[in-house]
Amino acid sequence: MRKHENYRELVWVLAKTDFKLRYHGSVLGYVWALLKPLLMFAILNFVFSSIFNPRGSGGNEYYTLQLLTAIIMFNFFSEGTMASMSSLLNKSQLVTKIYIPRWTIIVASTLNSALVYAMNLVVIIAFFAWYQFLPSFAAVVMFILFSLSIYAIVLAFGLLMAPLYVRLRDLILVWEVVLTILFYATPIIYPLQMLPLYIQQVLLANPMAFIIHFTKESLTTGHFAESWQYSAFFAVLVAGFGLSVLAYRKFSVNVAEEI
Repeated sequence: MRKHENYRELVWVLAKTDFKLRYHGSVLGYVWALLKPLLMFAILNFVFSSIFNPRGSGGNEYYTLQLLTAIIMFNFFSEGTMASMSSLLNKSQLVTKIYIPRWTIIVASTLNSALVYAMNLVVIIAFFAWYQFLPSFAAVVMFILFSLSIYAIVLAFGLLMAPLYVRLRDLILVWEVVLTILFYATPIIYPLQMLPLYIQQVLLANPMAFIIHFTKESLTTGHFAESWQYSAFFAVLVAGFGLSVLAYRKFSVNVAEEI
């Protein structure tokens, strides 16, 4: 029991250190954690609100809330996967000089991204309050479950990719391109309903598309997925996480020597 407590303390210390160092020396400090998604939201909202939310012509009344929520959730996924992939290499001195479980470094990097996401949730709450819109209790519960699901995806990705990135340094460049593709393949700036049904079904096979689409829908329109869709999603999530743990155990054996 004491050993596990030490690991939890180590993970938390590493996560807090990364979080503080991330904004150390900047003039605005932690405010950047809020400004980055807000600036991206402001630009996209200005450009696309007239396309997907034409005022006065029956457009989506809550497009702004949907867009902001989607951007913050996708940023969590994007920054979390990038940070977790490079975590072992970025902490190479810890990996090679002293022995600590490698997984603690990966988990700490994902917690750092989760802390930034938690700060951004304040922005979402503020915008919903500004619009005087209160989502249903069920929608809020699903939002929390989907947020935890994104964290699980980020952690699973890190466990799989961090050891591989030590060997294959091109992976992070490839992943940057994939993230750009995923951004546009996920219904963030557009409603999924505007696409043909068969394309909707293809896109919903992407976990982030499923999460963001039904988060937007449940929070603002009260529309939820079917129970079998939730069951299939969480079953795939659990299976994928289990496979990532097995992959980590296989690929992390000689990480210190390969760095």
